[in-house]
Amino acid sequence: QVQLVESGGGLVQAGDSLRLSCAASGRTFSNQHMGWFRQAPGKEREFAASISWSGQRTYYADSVKGRFTISRDNAKNTVYLQMNSLKPEDTAVYYCASTPVGFTSRPGAYDYWGQGTQVTVSS
Repeated sequence: QVQLVESGGGLVQAGDSLRLSCAASGRTFSNQHMGWFRQAPGKEREFAASISWSGQRTYYADSVKGRFTISRDNAKNTVYLQMNSLKPEDTAVYYCASTPVGFTSRPGAYDYWGQGTQVTVSS
């Protein structure tokens, strides 16, 4: 099993930055590909960013490319999402998730999820 705990969300203004953290425990973190997803009210959960187990490969949704950066520190069992130039449309609950299967943006491929952290961006 893997336990994931997100932190770092909050209320910010448009143009501000936030850094989300996801602390992992349980199954060997360094073997897991990790992803960040988000879900806005009334919308389906959508992919934001993913990172391979080694950290050498990253992938972003078009909506966040150039503004968000995913990274990981395997020594600390933590994955991060640096979010810059935030927009009101980035408002959502952000979830981290893990998968041993492959480097992917498909939510169904991820088998463990955190409880989420709220990010609210005011205009």
